[in-house]
Amino acid sequence: MEPIRLGVVGTGRGKTFMHPQACTGFKLCAICDRNQEKLDLCKKAYDTDGTLLTFTDFDEMINSGAIDAVVLANYFNEHAPFAIKALKAGIHVMSECAAINTLAEGVELCRTVEETGKIYMIAENYPYSKPRLEMKRVYESGEIGQIQFGKGEYCHAMQNPETYRISPGECHWRNLIPATYYCTHAIAPIMHITNTMPVRVNGFVGQLKDQSYRGLEYRHMDPGGMIVCQMDNGAVVNTLQGAVKVHSGITEIYGTKGGMSIDRESGNVTVWHENVDKGDKPNMRTYTPDWPEYGDLASQAGHGGGDFWTLFYFGKAIQENKQPWLNVYRACAMSCIGILAWKSVLDGGRSYDVPQWDNEEDRKKYENDNWTPFYKEGDDLTGKPPSAVSWVPSEEAHQAAKAVWEARHYWGLGWDGKTIDDNYAKVKV
Repeated sequence: MEPIRLGVVGTGRGKTFMHPQACTGFKLCAICDRNQEKLDLCKKAYDTDGTLLTFTDFDEMINSGAIDAVVLANYFNEHAPFAIKALKAGIHVMSECAAINTLAEGVELCRTVEETGKIYMIAENYPYSKPRLEMKRVYESGEIGQIQFGKGEYCHAMQNPETYRISPGECHWRNLIPATYYCTHAIAPIMHITNTMPVRVNGFVGQLKDQSYRGLEYRHMDPGGMIVCQMDNGAVVNTLQGAVKVHSGITEIYGTKGGMSIDRESGNVTVWHENVDKGDKPNMRTYTPDWPEYGDLASQAGHGGGDFWTLFYFGKAIQENKQPWLNVYRACAMSCIGILAWKSVLDGGRSYDVPQWDNEEDRKKYENDNWTPFYKEGDDLTGKPPSAVSWVPSEEAHQAAKAVWEARHYWGLGWDGKTIDDNYAKVKV
């Protein structure tokens, strides 16, 4: 078939999707970023035939007639508005995580996908690692029965000045993100392996008073967040995400006939049984899985091969004109548990129902829910702080961060388009 003409928004994370090996089935035709210098560097690196277009304006790109599909790798809290615009312009969308910033965005996004008939997919790559694809194969064989309990982790601590380099400005999303929000890497593999959906959520965060990094230029000072989900088959799943001081991404499934997990260091899969349920299987086995197919291509892609598989399934969905497994309803479900869990944290651990994103009658209840801790200048911040621990960065911390930003010669903009110093001077939590 003719290659799908692809546009990519964002020249940071977006570069993964510009790599020729990652773009099997696609032709990179356009890139968009508000930083012209970064656009020029990407054009030099990825323009193989002199036809690659660059845009600093997203509307111009999606209305140019140059692309059929777009990958959104812009800021974490800005994906849904860009996706909705692109879908309405007749463009297929693969959106980075998270899919939505508010529940109201989720309602509008679902409606727009239904109205336009365009393909929408969340670029959630964690389900597509070697061990997690193997866990899905084992689960679907029936060997461990149905999930009763599960555990997912995505903890990614970073040290300064590394964190400052990738979060230029007090209003940058990385400086405001609550501990529960970056949850899709933790919950998505369990949803994919077991084909279950979260239906009810509670949230908790660590609230230590003597955190070693309290002098930094952040508003989100909770070390990590835990989400407890009731799934639609009755199982209970807990996820851990945030800046916990260890890099971890394990997945564990406890079924009615046995269990399985990923080794934290090696990435090997362990499957275990009690004697009564093992049949002709050993009580426990640990092994190194392999790709089910396309291993030569997957092994060249980022995030353990997951970036290949997301583009692969996005292209497949477009070619077949059939929504992918990581569709808009699952995208909103796995994204919104972070929002609901944060509401739960601030509400003393109260449980919240997950909207039924494929049900208009139910999701209509959330169409005006614009609650968010990602603030703009002048916002009323009552009841929606980015941290459960009250903390205002010191002037010393701000100056240390500024030094890193200045050394990069890149200040960026805040959420509202203001410069960093404007926001620092005018916006206080």
